[in-house]
Amino acid sequence: MEFSIRAANVEDCKDIARMIMELAEYEKMADHVKVTQRDLEQDGFSKNPFFHGIIAEVPEQHKTKEGHTKIGYALYFYSYSSWMGRAVYMEDLYVMPEFRGKGIGKALMSKVAQLGLAAGCNQLNFTVLDWNKSSLDFYLTQGCFDVTSTMGYHCMRCEGEALEHLAQP
Repeated sequence: MEFSIRAANVEDCKDIARMIMELAEYEKMADHVKVTQRDLEQDGFSKNPFFHGIIAEVPEQHKTKEGHTKIGYALYFYSYSSWMGRAVYMEDLYVMPEFRGKGIGKALMSKVAQLGLAAGCNQLNFTVLDWNKSSLDFYLTQGCFDVTSTMGYHCMRCEGEALEHLAQP
């Protein structure tokens, strides 16, 4: 199937917001999505962006029945490992269900890896749900490994009232 991968721009935020919701629904976590199209526009396309994005797009003749040509995306940002140095973190990798199995997800992930290497990064980090066997299998075939089982790390989070409390002096 013919498709292209390109850098996201502010005009893509409507489609990115749509696909974020589709991903959240797939992950059975739609009620956790708080980010809006406006948040994406501000946070990704300001002077100091919090994230970067890439878009997978198909030609008009392959658009969805709803008329979408933007059919996948990846969001990523740069981070730092005190042991390894520069790193890139892939927050999301998503391809609409009807376009899966055509190399689009691999192309998106490959582009994030290329961008990370070009920025001097030596690792690509991301999370995947433990029940998402097809994604886990895909990542393993790409040479990725599970740091939870291999190195014993757990991904931790502090949010909401707990974050507010933690921030108190």
